[in-house]
Amino acid sequence: MIPGGGQPNMQELLQQAQKMQQELARAQEELAETEVEGQAGGGLVRATVTGAGDLRGLEIDPRAVDPEDTETLADLVVAAVQAANENAQKLQQQKLGPLTQGLGGGIPGMPF
Repeated sequence: MIPGGGQPNMQELLQQAQKMQQELARAQEELAETEVEGQAGGGLVRATVTGAGDLRGLEIDPRAVDPEDTETLADLVVAAVQAANENAQKLQQQKLGPLTQGLGGGIPGMPF
């Protein structure tokens, strides 16, 4: 590499990579603290997950509980958790998408 040849120096590249890593870590922390909800059965079952996808809570309306039909309740629970996880994935894309887009060739010489 020729000094002054228009190429960024290694120190600048490392600083850019460190800054992106810090921003990514900060966004991941925010995701772990943020809660999103998913529901099923018109709100009879509600699941709460973190933006990172960890299940934090599950609310079941007593009207959803039929001792003769536990399969429907199980289906509603699964659907509510899936809906909550889909909402968490959307949140991840919103928070991390702009940061990870820059990794694909955003820093010359870095293997992203």
